Amino acid sequence: MDIDHQIPEPFLLNPLKHHLGFIKEFINRRIKEEPAADIKNLIREIKHLGTSVMDIHSGSLTISDICKEIMGFLLQKELSGKESFRLWIKTEPDSCKIITLSDGSEWAVNYYDDMLRFVHIFPARNSLNTFRVKANTLKTAVLYCIMIGKDYITGDDLNKVRSLLSLSPVKDTSDTEAITEMIEILRN
Repeated sequence: MDIDHQIPEPFLLNPLKHHLGFIKEFINRRIKEEPAADIKNLIREIKHLGTSVMDIHSGSLTISDICKEIMGFLLQKELSGKESFRLWIKTEPDSCKIITLSDGSEWAVNYYDDMLRFVHIFPARNSLNTFRVKANTLKTAVLYCIMIGKDYITGDDLNKVRSLLSLSPVKDTSDTEAITEMIEILRN
């Protein structure tokens, strides 16, 4: 997925993993583009979400707002240069700092060793205006919304989508409930 045009330098952010508004826009854009026409690319983009858990920002701040507020903080603290930022963060594994934004959400900032995109940002765990979701739950819900989209969600439909993602079928009621809940979040 080419997201560089939406994320200003020096930031590294995967909005498909971390921003609910972007995820909804992604789904709507793909529905309009006839998803079956480029299913391989769609699957590749969705699989890029990984296999772990992620925190998703659900507040009113846009990606642009988030980047502007974090850049404002970095400029105020004289940390907008790569070296000053790296020294502030330190390069220890899992070393990051938390910045609180105007909507009360907290964002983790971490050093990423890249010439242009060295400020890795993502919602902080348990932050205001965020929620945590398993990657496979999000992948299934996103692809369901794009490929099937029916109001009445069946296990068979979920498993059709999961097979496209090379995921095992859902058998557990709690997994089905989590996916259904995520689909409802994406619809609203």
